[in-house]
Amino acid sequence: MDARIAEMTRLWTLATPLVSGFILSLVRNYQDRDDILQDTAVAVLNSFEKYDKSKPFAGWAIGIARNQILLHFRKTNKNTILLEPSLAESLQQAFSDSSSANNNLDHLAECFKALDPKSKELCKMRYELDMKPASIAEKIEMKANSVAKTLQRIRDELRDCIQRKNKAEFRL
Repeated sequence: MDARIAEMTRLWTLATPLVSGFILSLVRNYQDRDDILQDTAVAVLNSFEKYDKSKPFAGWAIGIARNQILLHFRKTNKNTILLEPSLAESLQQAFSDSSSANNNLDHLAECFKALDPKSKELCKMRYELDMKPASIAEKIEMKANSVAKTLQRIRDELRDCIQRKNKAEFRL
């Protein structure tokens, strides 16, 4: 299997639940849903060279699914799509945003694991125990301003780590 097919397969496998959910949100008939999902998979494979790797794959695949839904209903002369086109576009955007958010949460968990123990403990006190920087400062014998600055550096480090992982994911 060549690298292009392997990458497309990996990305499609990750995106399939989201694409399927998008189709499910617009199409009632389960047989039509299955047909549209299969048609979408074929269309994704056939147009994979057009995919812009700097953008989320799931959002791109959902756009293809939307086109496949419209094409399916044109071909079968069924008009069982339940929503206005503008509402379908809103759903498409919501599903695409959800995909990006899920990726970011997965990356955040990985990045958090890579933090040193002191940083993890500060994050736990601030975000899990909901302690204010002044309370944390008292507990660990630091100045409140130093705690706030350290937390800001940790947030910056986590953000940068997530961005690196997102870039690496789309560079493949």
